[in-house]
Amino acid sequence: MAATPSFAGEPISGRHRVAVVGGGSAGISVAARLRRAGVTDITLVEPSDTHWYQPLWTLVGGGQAPLSDSRRPEGSVIPDGVRWIRRRALAVDPEARTVALSGGDELTYEYLVLAPGLQLDWGGVSGLGEAVGHDRVSSNYAPEYAPRTWELIRQTRSGTAVFTHPATPLKCGGAPQKIAYLAADHWRRRKVLDRIRVILLIPDPALFKVPAWSRVLEKVASRYGIEVRLRSEMTAVDGDAREVTVTDHANGSKETIGYDLLHVVPPQSAPDWVKASPLAAPASPQGFVAADKHTLQHPSYDNVFTLGDVANLPTSKTGAAVRKQAPVVAGNLLDVMNGRSPSHRYDGYTSCPLVTARDRMLLAEFDYDLNPTPTFPLIDPFKERRTMWAFKRYGLPPVYWRGMLTGRL
Repeated sequence: MAATPSFAGEPISGRHRVAVVGGGSAGISVAARLRRAGVTDITLVEPSDTHWYQPLWTLVGGGQAPLSDSRRPEGSVIPDGVRWIRRRALAVDPEARTVALSGGDELTYEYLVLAPGLQLDWGGVSGLGEAVGHDRVSSNYAPEYAPRTWELIRQTRSGTAVFTHPATPLKCGGAPQKIAYLAADHWRRRKVLDRIRVILLIPDPALFKVPAWSRVLEKVASRYGIEVRLRSEMTAVDGDAREVTVTDHANGSKETIGYDLLHVVPPQSAPDWVKASPLAAPASPQGFVAADKHTLQHPSYDNVFTLGDVANLPTSKTGAAVRKQAPVVAGNLLDVMNGRSPSHRYDGYTSCPLVTARDRMLLAEFDYDLNPTPTFPLIDPFKERRTMWAFKRYGLPPVYWRGMLTGRL
């Protein structure tokens, strides 16, 4: 696989049959499937020259993987025959069927796959943008900060460690608590856990949306002595004072807590240009793209499909969800291109590999109705296992690079 990008300054001309906006897991997976189905004239819009395998960042922050293992050149994952326009999308006009690009050009399309992912709203919490990366504050949600998380965990021998979770939908909803478990297990093994107050802020009424897994995670948190605060959220950070403001949404009260380590997860939303577009779902405060939850087709524009983190779907935003969404989008787009109604359906499948220790993991898999949908039905999915941890660390990355991104899985 290789792709030569079109850089800013090169003219974009003509009508493109299929435009894919976003070169992350969602966009690449769909482009690969369309190429395997024989579709030509596919154009991918992606400004970055680096492709990241983001699920590994939790283990990077936990000191269990190097950041380099999560990174490859973007051109190396783009399917042969797909034109790469290395520019930013700035706006979309579904009536005119155009995408405005940085550099001043417009791309005209017949069919559009919208998969630009989410943006991290560091400015959405007072003081957060100034504190992250400094003042003993880090985040596994950005590659420049994930290695710092492990540095701070190793340096912490006493005091207070706070782990946050935003109230907005977010990618990999289990990641905010997974790093808390990895840190607590490290401190337990170093025999300093009893000198560290560990606080986990969860804005929801339970640790996990599926009750059966939530009960298991409650026991995990109790095992480490983690102080779980439900319906609570970080609403301000004072990096100079090393203090975080916590709002209890159950009663509206606020509390200021001093910290020695703060792992933050910023609020997240659709890119601003998506929020401002006619494709955004009116009922989505974060501006996610409207879609039929089964066909992933836009309700107002039958030549537009969406998937991945930017899609307004009632399921968790994970790479595993993308793996199931990609064949549905590719299949239904082919249906529409051939004058048929969409025939493929997505049932809301998602999965969250819940790392609960430095050598243990739960694999939570479920659908729109929160029914467990285990890939390995003979294995108890509610039991922490070493084999599941090894599967996440060593099994899933090759599946991602060699299977999912190439349209084979």
